[in-house]
Amino acid sequence: MRSDKTGQGPLLPTWLPAYLHPSIALLGLFILAAIAAPLISPQNPYDPLQIYAWEASSPPGTVGSGSFTYLLGTDGLGRDIFSTILYGLQISLIVSFTSAALAALIGLTAGVTAAYFKGWIDIVIMRIVDLQLSLPTILVALIAIVALGPGVDRIILALVIAQWAAYARLVRGVALSETQKPYMDAARLMRLPTRRVIFRHLLPNSIAPAISLIPIEVGHAVALEATLSFLGLGVPLDKPSLGSAVANGFQYLLTGQYWISLFPGLALFCLIATINFTGEHVRLRLDPGSNLR
Repeated sequence: MRSDKTGQGPLLPTWLPAYLHPSIALLGLFILAAIAAPLISPQNPYDPLQIYAWEASSPPGTVGSGSFTYLLGTDGLGRDIFSTILYGLQISLIVSFTSAALAALIGLTAGVTAAYFKGWIDIVIMRIVDLQLSLPTILVALIAIVALGPGVDRIILALVIAQWAAYARLVRGVALSETQKPYMDAARLMRLPTRRVIFRHLLPNSIAPAISLIPIEVGHAVALEATLSFLGLGVPLDKPSLGSAVANGFQYLLTGQYWISLFPGLALFCLIATINFTGEHVRLRLDPGSNLR
């Protein structure tokens, strides 16, 4: 076993490469399950021709009319919960990864632009960032989705609006110190185009902290999308979502039909936890003082 840098105990098995972590493997399984959902799901829960309404609220282990077993039971509409979770993973991962990537792109650009130009450009950008970060992220997302309306593309845009400021604040601080280094003075003396100085020199040297932030923001995006869908403001009703799957069973909790909300909720919890553990591993890998490097 490898020991951590403080010598307090084992961190990873000796046979496990430093770049590989159990959370990465588990996240890979989530992604594979989402991609292969049409192949491994016994039912398309959003195809009315494959749903048997008389089998609604069936407990886990019930053998259905479609000659397959409802491993996790069915919801109040007769949809297989196991299939709903697999299809819901598709939406959760697509929305979270896409929104995190776009938010990182916008936030990185805004942060290095503010650091490079300084003056009034820096003041305007950072005051907008300060204003947004002073509000809870869920409130910003709610305001954005109410203004934009429902839809997968609109919820991605709402999450981008809610998350870009964190990247801008983080990268600006790093970029400010980078602008004082000799290579930046040399780029100015050579009269290189401003766009080339920012995107070819300043941005690549300021991006490292943001890389460790991306997995964390992906986890936040999953939670935000699920929250909005739970409230009925996320993806449309004809689209699968873990948040809406949890909401579908909320009204049945007092009747003892716990499985309708429990299993989608556990899947959502495991997905967010896996992404967060992966983000922590990435952060440690990027930390110069970590023994995982």
